[in-house]
Amino acid sequence: MATNAVLASLIGVAVWMAGIVPVLVTVLPTALVAASAGVWLFFVQHQFEETSWDRASDWELHDAALEGSSHYVLPPILRWLTGNIGIHHVHHLYSRIPFYRLSEVLRDHPVLASAQRLTMRQSFDCTRRHLWDENSRKLISFAEARRV
Repeated sequence: MATNAVLASLIGVAVWMAGIVPVLVTVLPTALVAASAGVWLFFVQHQFEETSWDRASDWELHDAALEGSSHYVLPPILRWLTGNIGIHHVHHLYSRIPFYRLSEVLRDHPVLASAQRLTMRQSFDCTRRHLWDENSRKLISFAEARRV
């Protein structure tokens, strides 16, 4: 709540100093790009072919963390801009690790660096995966479901 209050205050001061139009022309496109990137990152890190979904009775924290979210391999500048959110599986495994230490975890634990790797090129394939196939235990496209 305090963060929201500070942000609202800062926007209010910006509107008071510059006017509503310059603030909207600056803030809205920035917010739109940031929100779109955030939605994309969240989507591909949970909606990839080899993900793992389980019923409540079969759900295990470590399996869900390491198999249910991806290690989205991003270029260095995008890793920095996103606060290492591509190392999402480690975030799910232990969310108290600060973003600036996630790379160290991968360096010190190679098994985590190789788990559920998803490159930017591979991430575009995620947009076709919509259905969970219980038999193959992976996400499939509507076309693959029709073939089965």
